[in-house]
Amino acid sequence: MTDVLSEENIETILSAMGQQEPKAVEKERNVQVYDFKKALRFSQDQIRTLSRIHENFARLLTSYFSAQLRTYVQIHVDAVEQVSYHEYIRNVRKKSILGVFEAMPLQGSMVMDFSPNVAYVMFDRLLGGQGTVLEKDNELTEIEISVIERVFSKSLESFQEAWSSVLKLTPELKEIEVNPQFLTMSPPNETVILVKLSARIGEVEGFVNICLPHVVLEHILPKLSAKHWLANQKKAVESHELEALEEKLQGTKMEIKAVLGKSTIELGDFLNLKNGDVIRLNESYDAPVTLLVDNKTKFHAQPGVSKGRMAVQITEVTVAGDLSDED
Repeated sequence: MTDVLSEENIETILSAMGQQEPKAVEKERNVQVYDFKKALRFSQDQIRTLSRIHENFARLLTSYFSAQLRTYVQIHVDAVEQVSYHEYIRNVRKKSILGVFEAMPLQGSMVMDFSPNVAYVMFDRLLGGQGTVLEKDNELTEIEISVIERVFSKSLESFQEAWSSVLKLTPELKEIEVNPQFLTMSPPNETVILVKLSARIGEVEGFVNICLPHVVLEHILPKLSAKHWLANQKKAVESHELEALEEKLQGTKMEIKAVLGKSTIELGDFLNLKNGDVIRLNESYDAPVTLLVDNKTKFHAQPGVSKGRMAVQITEVTVAGDLSDED
């Protein structure tokens, strides 16, 4: 049997061949760059919950704009991310229209802004136009301010409904602004949630953005966990479904049969039946009557008369509710 080479023999052979012992490959360390100026205050779980909330908001906003503008409207969540307030203000497009609002019991101000394409196509549609984008350099007129205030107020109603699964809010529009540099509701380095909604109105595309500062959402962060959000949403849906089911059941019509008994006769005897003939049933006269609801046995009863009409009185509720033989 051939001897097995020892480790010392292998090293001697490799040395004689002028080869070096292979070095162990060092594992690369996965290092991520962290910017301390851009503090990440929201977890990924909270970001996902905020995304779900505003996906619902986008659907509600689509329905509202479709009804008001009477044209094709499609709005969906493009991104939900945390950025600094300074970064948000710096990226607001020129000629955008910003609505500053509060939503009690949350403390602080938030912003919803419509990009120029979205804002001016809404102006044109609501004022009787075909939905073209108007190039304007002058300030908003009083009529345009009144129109956009109504649009913001109605949009905040959808915002309130979308957030109802987490918290009951009372949004209120505070002011309309066209120059984001005048908004000083948060420090430049304050972390904010930026919800980017992509909007398409007719043939025009644009954005609707929502800025939610961390200081506003700070005390409700525990409620933004997926577990808490899903639990509240399920409870709300169950309550709503229960009311709807109860309302539907009140008007439901069902067929009820009282079966005294059964019998089998020949066809000839059946054809020759006349008044006064007696058919023997398989039940005795004192046996309970079977009560069928939609052909399912649900009750036992006893026959009788009520106000001059034949009737049955329920004496027992069956547990199984088995299908009758007539099915």
